Order: sequence, then structure tokens, then C-alpha cells
Amino acid sequence: MTRKKGIARLLEIAGERRKLLIASGLFSALSAVCLLVPYVSVYFILKELLEHAASPASADGAKMIRWGVTALVGFVAGLVAMYAGGLTAHIAAFRILYGLRIKLTGHIGKLPLGWLNGQSTGAVKKTLVENVDKVETFIAHQLPDLVHAAVTTILMIAVMFAFDVWLAIACLVPMAIGLAAMASLMVGSKTKETLGKAFDALERMNASAVQYVRGMPAVKVFGQTVRSFRQFYQDMVRYRDHGVKITELFQNGNLTFKVLLNSLAAFILPVGVFLLNRDPGSVTAASALLFFLVMAPGIAAPMFKFMYLAESIRFISEGVERFDRILEEKPLPEPERPRKPTSFDIAFDRVFFSYGTEPSDTDALADVSFTARQGEVTALVGPSGAGKSTVAHLVPRFWNANMGAIRIGGVDIREMSTADLMDTVAFVFQDSFLFHDTVYNNIAAGRPDAPPEAVYAAARAAQCQAFIENLPLGYDTLIGEGGVYLSGGEEQRINVARAILKNAPILVLDEATAFADPENEHEMQQALKALMKNKTVLVIAHRLSTIRDADQILVMESGRIVERGKHEALLSAGGLYGRMWNSYRQAAQWHMGKRGDHDPVNLPIRGEADADDAHAAQRYGG
Repeated sequence: MTRKKGIARLLEIAGERRKLLIASGLFSALSAVCLLVPYVSVYFILKELLEHAASPASADGAKMIRWGVTALVGFVAGLVAMYAGGLTAHIAAFRILYGLRIKLTGHIGKLPLGWLNGQSTGAVKKTLVENVDKVETFIAHQLPDLVHAAVTTILMIAVMFAFDVWLAIACLVPMAIGLAAMASLMVGSKTKETLGKAFDALERMNASAVQYVRGMPAVKVFGQTVRSFRQFYQDMVRYRDHGVKITELFQNGNLTFKVLLNSLAAFILPVGVFLLNRDPGSVTAASALLFFLVMAPGIAAPMFKFMYLAESIRFISEGVERFDRILEEKPLPEPERPRKPTSFDIAFDRVFFSYGTEPSDTDALADVSFTARQGEVTALVGPSGAGKSTVAHLVPRFWNANMGAIRIGGVDIREMSTADLMDTVAFVFQDSFLFHDTVYNNIAAGRPDAPPEAVYAAARAAQCQAFIENLPLGYDTLIGEGGVYLSGGEEQRINVARAILKNAPILVLDEATAFADPENEHEMQQALKALMKNKTVLVIAHRLSTIRDADQILVMESGRIVERGKHEALLSAGGLYGRMWNSYRQAAQWHMGKRGDHDPVNLPIRGEADADDAHAAQRYGG
């Protein structure tokens, strides 16, 4: 079955709100009928005056008053109906907007993280915010206008043909030519292609703008301009060029349409004069000519609405296609009969994984097999790009492995429901993420149903209490715009508190104390030590002193496990781990030299690695 497109697809998405849209359309149609009454009233008043042009006093004043009152009543009724139609359309629009955003965000939440990583933040934001807002604008404002314009145009054409066929044809010919000029632009494949490229360029520019703002400190420090941020500048230029192409594409059709619609009188007058010359004494012909000259601007107004609505419809259609692209993405499949593990060992069984979709793409993991036992700490170490984070991200099924199996307590994670799997795993990543919400709610995100006492206890355990008490509103302080911005260490401690509150049986730590200052690092390690009891712990380690007491160390290189064992055994083997340890020790002894006035002196400076060594024996049970 062929999927609907454009407005038809939008109305299909609207679904249960269709009744409100129909009601809005009926009110708008009624408004068009009522607002046409004054034009008809004017015709009959003009006719009465022309019939008694020689003796205006003999004109039927009561009749003209009745038509005047009729015009007023029709005008007022039209405004009331227009208000009712607009109000109904707004109610439908906001409900559709809410439902559409819920539907899109809910679907995105079910997609694998790989899809999100392949999309720019700006592109997703544009679809969820700007494109959805345009749908709201179209339904709330432009759809009632579309119905009103259509009904008004049809009724006016019918009235014109009823009054004088030849004058009606003279009026319709330029209108038809103008509409054809616009339609040729709106339905052409070139227009679709150009608008699609402009949308793509706008999404890229939005994504680059986000990166540019985030990189603003570096831009300012080095005294650069927007031109120095090449990607952002190129994306702006590209979007400008597409905007110019759209203008060039539409300008001829727009000009033709506007010139013809604004020149209806130039087509009506010659025909009207010709008809009057054939019958100079005809009051009906004179009344019809005057009526058409009055009517022409009236019919031009809804036609101009069609022009602007046609442009909006094209943009809406492009936006709806982008909604469908998201909705067509396949979410991670859920098992028909979910299973729950009774224990929480993690087993990788010959796992292969690639971030790309092509067979030629390099494997991020190749034939990875290991078991991380419950109650033990398993550390992942290796050079950048070795696959450590990939291993951690496959555990909660952010992606599906291409080959092999990952099991928790003997249960393949693909046989677990997403909700159960998420309840089983807690994370503390080096790159912390906090919601634009209060401090309390950011911690409570770990377990939304937790009582306040548990939230406060988790904050104390993560050493958050001191800095939270110094915030303007304490736990009720808003984080982000309009509130406060926390330091990297404070953000990370909020994430640790979130994990402590969640208390999941599996814990994944990505250098969880990377941003902690020496004064709080030891306390955080003690909190993590208490948190890790009887849990399966995966630690992605960058500072080797933090994992030398781990129960198992997995050394990764180029997506493979090249060594495994405990710290001392790996040092004795003299392999990659031994070389990394020696490099780490040399870095720990690094110092700066200071040259005096007479002789050189080297002054050792205690660095971060020395602080690591000071606490090393107390980490992970040491």
C-alpha cells in the first residue's frame, strides 16, 4: 500500500483529532458564506440606485436598508464563525502538536543509540521543534484560511456566473493562468529537490551552530571570528546559496501570479465596455459591471492566500516526510516472552560489532569473549579507540552485536525487555549529562519513585551535600539556563548520586572520578566502594592506578582482548599492559624545571598522577 504524502499524510497523522479539524473546516466554510453576503447586498443596492438614477428619491429606501442590515448581519455572523473556526483549529493544533511530539520522542527513545549517533543534534532538534511548530502554525492558522479561501472562491465564481457569464470568464482567465504558473512550481520535481536540499542545509547549519556555541570559549580566547569555524561558516554559506536558489525558482511564478491577480480590472473593463456598447440602456449590464469591479479585489484576496498557503504546504510536506523518516526507523526488537536473569554475571561470547552498515566497515570489536563475575571488578584498559567504551555500551544494548551473544546471568540480553535491562544496569560516564531541571530531580532520575530520604542519602554518599547547600535554592536549584551551571566535578558527583540511588546489580564506570578534586576524590571512592558490593562492575580505566586492585583486567587493542589477568601478573608478562604501566609511571614523575639567576634547579611539582598513587591502595577494595 502506497503511503500518503503531504497534507493527506498530515491529516492521517492527526488521527483522532480529525473531528476537530472537520468542525474547524465547517465553521470556516460558514464564515466564507456569511462574509459573501455583503458583496451580494452591494449588488442589489447598486441595482436599485441605477434603476432610479434619473430620480434617486424614488428609489426604495426600505429595500436598500434591508439589504444594508443583511450585509451587517452577514458580516458579524461571518466574524463569529471565523472565530469559532480559528478556536477549534487551535485546540486541534495544540493537541496534534502534543501527540506528534510524544509519538516522535517515544519512537526515538526506542531506537538504537547507533541511529542517534548518526544524526546531528541540530537535525533532530529541527524535526522535533521547528518542523512540528510549522505543523501547528499550519493547522491552527493556515488550514482554516485554506478552507475559507476555497469556499469563498467557489461561491464568488458561482455568483459571478449567475450575474454575467462573459464578465465571469474575463475574470477567471487571468486567475487560471496565475494559478497554473504557481502550480507548475509547486508540483515540479526540481522544486522538491531544491527544498529538500535547503532543509538538509538548514539541519547541518543548526548542528554546526550548536558546536560553534560550545566551542565559543576557544574562539574567543584565540580572537577568531565565525569564519575561523570553517564548518559553521561553510554551512551558513551553503544554506544562503540554497535560499537564493529557492528565490530564483519561485520569483517568475510569484510575479506572474501577483501581476495577473492585481490586474483583474484590466480584463473586466474591456469586456464590460463592449457589453454596454451593445446595450447602452441596460441597467443589469451596468450593475453587473460595477459589481465585478467591486468584486474583483474581493476574489483576489483569497487567491493570494492560496499562493502563500501553497508555499507553506510545500514546506509542510517536506517536514512530514522527515517525520516519516524517523518513524520508519526500526526500533530495537522486543522479545515476545521476556526473560529475567536470576544472577548478574556478564558474559561476552565471540562478539563482533561494527558501527557502520557496510561489510567493508572496520570492526570496533572482533571476537571478544570474557566473563565479568558478580561481586567482582572487571577493568577495561587500552589505547584510545581500542573498543573499551563499545564493550560498555553493548551491555545495555545501546547497539545490537553483529555476531555473537552477550548474556547476563545466562540470559541473552536480546531476550530481556528494554525496561528490565535498563533496571539492571547503572552508568557513571566521564561525560556527565544533567537535565534542565532541579538538582533533586536530577538525582531522583536514578529511581523516580524513591522517597526524599533516599535521594538525600545518595547525595551525601556521593559527597554532594556540601556544594548543594551552597546553591541558591539547595536541592530545588534549577540546573542550566535560568539557574546555575555546575563544575565538571559537581556534575559527575550528581551522576554518582544518581547511580547510588538506582542501586542496580550491574554498574558501569567510565572514570567516574575524573573531574573530582583531590579533597573529595577519596570520599567518592569510598562511596563507590560501598556501591560496588555484590555487584558486577565494569570499569573503563584511563588512569591505571585506579584499577590495579581489580579482580580482572582486560587489555584491549584494535577491538580485541590481547591480555587478561590481574595487575601483577600482567606486569610480569611484559606485554602491552606493562608498557602502558611504565609510561604511566614515567608520566607520574614528570616535573617542570625552573632556571634561577645563577644555576639551573629542577623543582618537582606534585601532579595528578601523584594524587592517584596516594589513594591507590584504598581504591576498589585496596
